[in-house]
Amino acid sequence: MPFISITRLRVRSVFYLPQFMWYAMRSSRQAARAPGFLGGKVLRDERNAFWTVTAWRDDAAMNAYRTGGSHAAAMPKLLEWCDEASVAHWTQDTPELPSWQEAYERMVKEGRASKVKRPSAAHLAYKFPPPPGRVEAPIRPAPRS
Repeated sequence: MPFISITRLRVRSVFYLPQFMWYAMRSSRQAARAPGFLGGKVLRDERNAFWTVTAWRDDAAMNAYRTGGSHAAAMPKLLEWCDEASVAHWTQDTPELPSWQEAYERMVKEGRASKVKRPSAAHLAYKFPPPPGRVEAPIRPAPRS
């Protein structure tokens, strides 16, 4: 059954945005090439919060991606760069990506806060606005040869 992963990361200062964007682009390319990656999308809101939704063959494929390459290199840096971070996962019958509204609802009901060094009040209360759903970028699996 496909494994769906949602993340929300809010970059706490524009000072960290260039570094964050560099790792985000590298992590997106890593995901596209990762075995078991079925598709994904990213969204940035006006408060520098970044949402990702990805679909994987199973949780083992997602964990192999998460613990390797650019993504693994970025994770420790997020402790400093972000003041809000959360994640949610579930399995479903199809690899169809959820809407941003469903991603938000699942994050609120089933997600959990991730560790950050300087949590915002919103992070501590686990309260955040829904994603605006305006401009998203797809992440497509790389062609396999």
